[in-house]
Amino acid sequence: MSGYELGEFLRARRARLTPEDVGMARSGSRRVAGLRREEVAVLAGVSADYYARLEQGRERSPSGPVIDA
Repeated sequence: MSGYELGEFLRARRARLTPEDVGMARSGSRRVAGLRREEVAVLAGVSADYYARLEQGRERSPSGPVIDA
């Protein structure tokens, strides 16, 4: 899977989930549906910056455990 394809997959999955779907409390108003990047990063145990790079296709070789998370 290329970095672009991974990014597309991550964006699509993030858009389909709400904080309630993953056991998080909803905080504040949201401009768009779905989880925020920062929320996904917390759930995956990575930094928000690293997750953003994954979603933007700039991270070329994420580890297996990161992909699983």
